[in-house]
Amino acid sequence: MNAASVQRVWALTFLLAAWAALLVVGLASILRSAPLPSAGWPEPARPEPLVAPRGAILAADGTPLAISLQTGERVYPMGALAGQVVGYVKGKRDPESGHINTAGERDAGQAGVERAMEGRLGRAGDVYLTLDPALQTFAEEALWRGVEASGAEWGAAIVMETRTGRLLAVANAPAFDPGAPRGAPSEDPRLTNYAFERLIEPGSTMKALTAAVLLEVGAAKLDDVVEAPMRRKVADRTIRDVVQHPRRLSLAQVLAYSSNVGMSTFAERVGARTLTTYHAKLHLYDDDLLPGFRVWAPLYRPPEKVGEVEQANLSFGQGVSITPLHLAAAFNALANDGVYVPPVLVEPAGAPRGERIFRPEVARELRAVLSEFNAPRARLPGYALGGKTGTAQIATGRGYQNSETYAALYAGFVPAGEPRATVLVVLFDPQTSIFGSKVAAPIFKEIAARTLAYWGIAPDSVRLGSGE
Repeated sequence: MNAASVQRVWALTFLLAAWAALLVVGLASILRSAPLPSAGWPEPARPEPLVAPRGAILAADGTPLAISLQTGERVYPMGALAGQVVGYVKGKRDPESGHINTAGERDAGQAGVERAMEGRLGRAGDVYLTLDPALQTFAEEALWRGVEASGAEWGAAIVMETRTGRLLAVANAPAFDPGAPRGAPSEDPRLTNYAFERLIEPGSTMKALTAAVLLEVGAAKLDDVVEAPMRRKVADRTIRDVVQHPRRLSLAQVLAYSSNVGMSTFAERVGARTLTTYHAKLHLYDDDLLPGFRVWAPLYRPPEKVGEVEQANLSFGQGVSITPLHLAAAFNALANDGVYVPPVLVEPAGAPRGERIFRPEVARELRAVLSEFNAPRARLPGYALGGKTGTAQIATGRGYQNSETYAALYAGFVPAGEPRATVLVVLFDPQTSIFGSKVAAPIFKEIAARTLAYWGIAPDSVRLGSGE
């Protein structure tokens, strides 16, 4: 092939390449200008923009109690489990606002942990609670059944880990599912965390703490005896007992018979200032018991204004109103060999800030007495359980005389010898019986039985069959 032929081949190749390039550009222009067929290639749906994440609320073992979807909706996977403790956000289920979240919007917490930990949750930080889902379930199921059976207006049950103060369960009745429709806070009784947000008088559960004060300061021993008629006058008031008992009672028997007369007589050995000083040490007057959370402040008479009648009342649990949480934490000092630890709800709990209130031997002696004379309906075969019942009359504006409303209580140790937990049960205005020994003690027993099985604690004694 000569040089002319080579030139012709190259020229032809160039022309073909240019024609192909023009063809591609033309086709591309046509495709860009032509409309897409109405039925053919639908434009893919654009994803909703992601909402800035809100942190999750989880139980101690990681069980999710509250999480947020990408759309911003807050969901509660465990339903009513710890519903009042977890709380809720102001959103589409809030009838007061009539509000529905739009993409890119997130609601703030309105109650419970959702509100108390808004700072962390709003910054996408997760919150781990000290609650044990199994123990929470045990406490709720026992409480809900007990409230229904007794006809009580509301109930609360607390399981507090003895050494650390960690709240393993905080149950409330009636039940509340944060993900379900709800009423206004002022009208819907399910929304209230009664364990934190209601005041009750401790009633006869206080007698165990009064006895501890007497033993601690050396004003009495468990076998000391006082005159204890069924009623006695203090100034212009009459103190009465309910359970028939001997005329003379030892301090141990005062606890066994739950004698108001006997305990008020013993309390005269220490005086009002000593009694109220120990109440303060037990944080019964604290208005910030669980920092960051809504816990009602106690109502009490200033110590300098406690007279003869008020001192008598305080000795057996009248004249001071506290939340169930205050009472559980104070009673736990007896379980913890005399050391008070504050309640804790959010992990990490850290090292407990213990304060010694009573000598170890004082707490152990009282646990032994409260186990020996435990209410029959709080006993569990094979286990040493101990505690104190309470029946607290609810004062009105005219005092106790015309009140027919009571709170039934039981505060106890699981187990009594070496407690791992303090359990408190409160029923407000029960209809079948006003006595804690009849309506609150069985709830304690059920919680204790299931807790001991869950922890794998064997009975102290096992009766083996003969096989005959």
